[in-house]
Amino acid sequence: MSPRRPLQSTPPAGAGWGVPGPSGALAERVGARMEAVEAQLRAAVAHSDRLADSTSRHLVEAGGKRVRPLLVLLAGELGDGAAPEVVEAAVVVELTHLATLYHDDVMDSAPLRRGAPAAQQVWGNNVAILTGDLLFARASRLVAALGPGAVEIQAATFERLCLGQLHETVGPDEGEDPVAHYLQVLSDKTGSLIATSALFGAMFGGCDQQVRDVVVAYGERVGVAFQLADDVLDLLGDDSGKRAGTDLRERVPTLPVLLARDAAARGDERAAAAVALVDGPLDADDELARAVAALRALPSTDVARARAQHCAQEAVDALAPLPDGEAKEAMAAFAAAIADRTR
Repeated sequence: MSPRRPLQSTPPAGAGWGVPGPSGALAERVGARMEAVEAQLRAAVAHSDRLADSTSRHLVEAGGKRVRPLLVLLAGELGDGAAPEVVEAAVVVELTHLATLYHDDVMDSAPLRRGAPAAQQVWGNNVAILTGDLLFARASRLVAALGPGAVEIQAATFERLCLGQLHETVGPDEGEDPVAHYLQVLSDKTGSLIATSALFGAMFGGCDQQVRDVVVAYGERVGVAFQLADDVLDLLGDDSGKRAGTDLRERVPTLPVLLARDAAARGDERAAAAVALVDGPLDADDELARAVAALRALPSTDVARARAQHCAQEAVDALAPLPDGEAKEAMAAFAAAIADRTR
């Protein structure tokens, strides 16, 4: 077993991805395969029906970080990354992710996605929901070609995605710890598909069960770290132009808000004042700015960032049983960078 590997402050240079990617020869191999993923992804959403073609292409053409297919390709490098099934699996997980975004945006009444109008803003809720269903169907057709084992994994992942959304929608039970509830939601809604992405890469790269178990544990923690970092970014804005307070305005629960509510309940007056602003009207820009500034000034934002970094470190530690190599190094650096990213 390798020794505990500390988080690195500077990840390796990326290869054009929206998140830190591998470098050197590995970047060239993965970059070429990512181009194949993009081509197959666009082919997968193409449809003879004019409306279905337009709605299905909407989010693909808006871009994205491609976190999940990148992890499929990186995990594939732990075995035979050149296997064509690795690229096909990468397309499956990104299609699945895109499908969830159509549904999420309807439930959250989100006006924008990836800088473009959300699908329901263009075509209405019903069309957006049906487009998400259509993409799930396309992902199911593709995963069926990868065999019954992949179908079973995809079905279990889809179940967790739905449970995570359900639990987020209804909130914690009476007496349940809201933070614990929220972290479980993140594990189901985000960690599950990222873990499946890493599993598919290792699985179709021909890795043994031990390696598969390692990358699943890694992916689960990366997924939670990724979303917690998003929670912090919502209070800071990001270098892609996302406005600070977007989640606050949409009343999406985030860890800094949950921690502030807990502090307020324990008598912290500053936290209570911030929560009052968060729960008040946020339609006007100055109202939103005051709420964001009040939350930024609380320890809860730093605690949330530290929790994201802790989850990222757990992901790095999970890789310890793997032999050292460029794929392991890239996956470790990727996890580390997730917690400190600026977009």
